[in-house]
Amino acid sequence: LIKVSEDKLDLDEAVRSVQSDSSGAVATFLGTTRDHFNGKKVTRLEYEGYIPMALKCLKQICDKIREKWDVNGINIQHRLGVVPVGEASVLVVVSSVHRKEALEAVHFGIDEVKASVPIWKKEFYEDGSVWKANVEFADHPTLSTLRGCGCGHKQNSTD
Repeated sequence: LIKVSEDKLDLDEAVRSVQSDSSGAVATFLGTTRDHFNGKKVTRLEYEGYIPMALKCLKQICDKIREKWDVNGINIQHRLGVVPVGEASVLVVVSSVHRKEALEAVHFGIDEVKASVPIWKKEFYEDGSVWKANVEFADHPTLSTLRGCGCGHKQNSTD
């Protein structure tokens, strides 16, 4: 299951969507809006995205996960619009027979979402706002170059 919308994310529902009797593990990542960044008080985040391309990229990420690991279910969702402090903006949930595959797939999944899906974040502070890049990939030897998610979209990770 993949989804990009302004709906609030429901982690319990996402977990239920990937659970099966053959799954011995369900691993999750839930990204939430924190109340601070670099000493500034964050009041909210706002996300914009190109939904058709974002969905295509999320499907490509799911396909890559299935190529690399033996997983039973995948659910990746990203919220658009206003996301207040404490609320979730992104989730990645994976089920598998064993924990190692689920945990590795979730880690890979969120890294790929942050690096390649055309969704942009604006951070609002008490004293202003700024569009934020996914700078955590700027020093990564592979991800720091111009790259794409396999769906035809290209994004410079420092933009």
